Amino acid sequence: MGKNFIGLDTEKTAKLADSLNDLLANYQIFYMNVRGYHWNIKGNDFFELHVKFEELYDDLLLKIDEIAERVLTLGHRPAHAYSTYIERSEVPEKRDVSDGKEAMENIVDSFAKLIGKQRELLSLAGDAEDEGTVALMSDYISQQEKTVWMYRSYLGH
Repeated sequence: MGKNFIGLDTEKTAKLADSLNDLLANYQIFYMNVRGYHWNIKGNDFFELHVKFEELYDDLLLKIDEIAERVLTLGHRPAHAYSTYIERSEVPEKRDVSDGKEAMENIVDSFAKLIGKQRELLSLAGDAEDEGTVALMSDYISQQEKTVWMYRSYLGH
Protein backbone atom coordinates (compact mmCIF):
# COMPACT_ATOMS: atom_id res chain seq x y z
CA MET A 1 0.00 0.00 0.00
CA GLY A 2 1.80 3.11 -1.28
CA LYS A 3 1.43 6.64 0.03
CA ASN A 4 1.33 9.83 -1.99
CA PHE A 5 3.27 13.02 -1.22
CA ILE A 6 0.75 14.13 1.45
CA GLY A 7 0.79 10.73 3.17
CA LEU A 8 -2.46 9.28 1.83
CA ASP A 9 -2.99 5.85 0.27
CA THR A 10 -2.43 6.18 -3.49
CA GLU A 11 -5.23 3.77 -4.50
CA LYS A 12 -7.74 5.53 -2.28
CA THR A 13 -6.69 8.99 -3.48
CA ALA A 14 -7.03 7.87 -7.11
CA LYS A 15 -10.63 6.85 -6.36
CA LEU A 16 -11.20 10.13 -4.51
CA ALA A 17 -9.76 12.18 -7.38
CA ASP A 18 -12.03 10.38 -9.84
CA SER A 19 -15.07 11.09 -7.65
CA LEU A 20 -13.99 14.71 -7.26
CA ASN A 21 -13.70 14.99 -11.04
CA ASP A 22 -17.22 13.59 -11.31
CA LEU A 23 -18.37 16.23 -8.82
CA LEU A 24 -16.48 18.89 -10.78
CA ALA A 25 -18.32 17.93 -13.97
CA ASN A 26 -21.67 18.29 -12.19
CA TYR A 27 -20.68 21.65 -10.74
CA GLN A 28 -19.57 22.97 -14.14
CA ILE A 29 -22.86 22.08 -15.83
CA PHE A 30 -24.83 23.44 -12.87
CA TYR A 31 -22.77 26.66 -13.02
CA MET A 32 -23.54 27.18 -16.71
CA ASN A 33 -27.22 26.44 -16.13
CA VAL A 34 -27.38 29.09 -13.40
CA ARG A 35 -25.55 31.60 -15.63
CA GLY A 36 -28.25 30.97 -18.22
CA TYR A 37 -31.02 31.47 -15.66
CA HIS A 38 -29.40 34.76 -14.62
CA TRP A 39 -29.16 35.98 -18.20
CA ASN A 40 -32.58 34.83 -19.38
CA ILE A 41 -34.90 35.29 -16.38
CA LYS A 42 -38.14 37.16 -17.10
CA GLY A 43 -41.27 38.00 -15.17
CA ASN A 44 -42.41 39.53 -11.89
CA ASP A 45 -39.50 38.10 -9.88
CA PHE A 46 -36.83 39.29 -12.34
CA PHE A 47 -35.04 41.68 -10.00
CA GLU A 48 -34.98 39.31 -7.04
CA LEU A 49 -34.00 36.21 -9.00
CA HIS A 50 -31.46 37.95 -11.24
CA VAL A 51 -29.50 38.94 -8.11
CA LYS A 52 -30.04 35.55 -6.39
CA PHE A 53 -28.76 33.64 -9.44
CA GLU A 54 -25.66 35.84 -9.60
CA GLU A 55 -24.93 35.12 -5.92
CA LEU A 56 -25.34 31.42 -6.63
CA TYR A 57 -23.11 31.26 -9.70
CA ASP A 58 -20.40 33.28 -7.92
CA ASP A 59 -20.47 30.71 -5.11
CA LEU A 60 -20.44 27.79 -7.57
CA LEU A 61 -17.41 29.25 -9.34
CA LEU A 62 -15.47 29.38 -6.06
CA LYS A 63 -16.39 25.76 -5.31
CA ILE A 64 -15.38 24.68 -8.82
CA ASP A 65 -11.92 26.11 -8.20
CA GLU A 66 -11.67 24.50 -4.76
CA ILE A 67 -12.67 21.09 -6.13
CA ALA A 68 -10.14 21.30 -8.97
CA GLU A 69 -7.42 22.36 -6.53
CA ARG A 70 -8.32 19.47 -4.22
CA VAL A 71 -7.83 17.04 -7.13
CA LEU A 72 -4.39 18.60 -7.70
CA THR A 73 -3.59 18.41 -3.98
CA LEU A 74 -4.30 14.68 -4.13
CA GLY A 75 -1.75 14.39 -6.95
CA HIS A 76 -4.14 14.09 -9.90
CA ARG A 77 -5.36 16.21 -12.80
CA PRO A 78 -8.75 17.96 -12.73
CA ALA A 79 -11.03 17.41 -15.70
CA HIS A 80 -11.13 20.57 -17.79
CA ALA A 81 -12.98 19.83 -21.05
CA TYR A 82 -16.67 20.59 -21.47
CA SER A 83 -17.07 17.36 -23.45
CA THR A 84 -15.93 15.52 -20.30
CA TYR A 85 -18.32 17.53 -18.16
CA ILE A 86 -21.26 16.73 -20.44
CA GLU A 87 -20.34 13.02 -20.46
CA ARG A 88 -19.96 12.75 -16.69
CA SER A 89 -22.57 15.11 -15.30
CA GLU A 90 -25.83 13.83 -13.86
CA VAL A 91 -26.98 17.44 -13.63
CA PRO A 92 -28.62 17.87 -17.03
CA GLU A 93 -27.76 20.79 -19.27
CA LYS A 94 -30.67 23.27 -19.38
CA ARG A 95 -31.23 25.66 -22.27
CA ASP A 96 -33.31 28.78 -22.66
CA VAL A 97 -34.99 28.69 -19.25
CA SER A 98 -36.61 32.08 -18.56
CA ASP A 99 -39.32 31.06 -16.06
CA GLY A 100 -38.29 31.68 -12.44
CA LYS A 101 -40.18 28.74 -10.98
CA GLU A 102 -38.71 26.32 -13.54
CA ALA A 103 -35.21 27.66 -12.86
CA MET A 104 -35.66 27.31 -9.10
CA GLU A 105 -37.00 23.74 -9.47
CA ASN A 106 -33.95 22.88 -11.61
CA ILE A 107 -31.65 24.41 -9.00
CA VAL A 108 -33.22 22.40 -6.16
CA ASP A 109 -32.94 19.20 -8.24
CA SER A 110 -29.30 19.97 -9.08
CA PHE A 111 -28.45 20.59 -5.43
CA ALA A 112 -30.01 17.22 -4.53
CA LYS A 113 -27.62 15.52 -6.97
CA LEU A 114 -24.62 17.48 -5.68
CA ILE A 115 -25.41 16.82 -2.03
CA GLY A 116 -25.77 13.09 -2.73
CA LYS A 117 -22.40 13.00 -4.49
CA GLN A 118 -20.79 15.00 -1.69
CA ARG A 119 -22.12 12.58 0.93
CA GLU A 120 -20.54 9.70 -1.03
CA LEU A 121 -17.28 11.65 -1.21
CA LEU A 122 -17.46 12.34 2.52
CA SER A 123 -17.59 8.59 3.14
CA LEU A 124 -14.75 7.83 0.68
CA ALA A 125 -12.61 10.60 2.13
CA GLY A 126 -13.23 9.40 5.68
CA ASP A 127 -12.14 5.89 4.68
CA ALA A 128 -8.98 7.34 3.10
CA GLU A 129 -8.28 9.47 6.21
CA ASP A 130 -8.36 12.51 3.92
CA GLU A 131 -9.34 15.27 6.33
CA GLY A 132 -8.99 17.98 3.68
CA THR A 133 -11.67 16.47 1.44
CA VAL A 134 -13.83 15.59 4.47
CA ALA A 135 -13.77 19.23 5.62
CA LEU A 136 -14.54 20.55 2.13
CA MET A 137 -17.49 18.20 1.58
CA SER A 138 -18.82 18.79 5.09
CA ASP A 139 -18.77 22.56 4.55
CA TYR A 140 -20.48 22.28 1.17
CA ILE A 141 -23.20 19.97 2.48
CA SER A 142 -24.08 22.14 5.48
CA GLN A 143 -24.21 25.32 3.34
CA GLN A 144 -26.24 23.71 0.60
CA GLU A 145 -28.76 22.05 2.90
CA LYS A 146 -29.71 25.52 4.14
CA THR A 147 -29.80 26.90 0.60
CA VAL A 148 -32.11 24.08 -0.53
CA TRP A 149 -34.42 24.74 2.41
CA MET A 150 -34.64 28.43 1.43
CA TYR A 151 -35.17 27.72 -2.28
CA ARG A 152 -37.83 25.12 -1.47
CA SER A 153 -39.55 27.67 0.78
CA TYR A 154 -39.54 30.14 -2.11
CA LEU A 155 -41.26 27.48 -4.22
CA GLY A 156 -43.85 26.85 -1.50
CA HIS A 157 -42.65 23.32 -0.69
